[in-house]
Amino acid sequence: MSRTGRLGALAALALAALAAAGCGKTVIDDAKTEAALEQNLEASTGKKVTAVECPSGVEVEAGAGFECAVTVAGGKRETATLRIVNEDADVEVTGVSSG
Repeated sequence: MSRTGRLGALAALALAALAAAGCGKTVIDDAKTEAALEQNLEASTGKKVTAVECPSGVEVEAGAGFECAVTVAGGKRETATLRIVNEDADVEVTGVSSG
């Protein structure tokens, strides 16, 4: 799949990143986001994802974005950019870049 096609497929993916309450605020569940992102990237790119690291403590705020570090087979590192879609903590992948 071409890079443009891959990004188009990723942009269409939506992750259900369940929220967790912590310190009086609602935050993205980073472990569930990592697992969902791994599955979605493997399905859309056909590459084996060996690790995904998302930040913890990301507050649920519609329109806010954050990045997760992704490692694919062979050790290549990529950055997945995600956007929080709504107050229900639905998240979508808006892009993936190398490096």
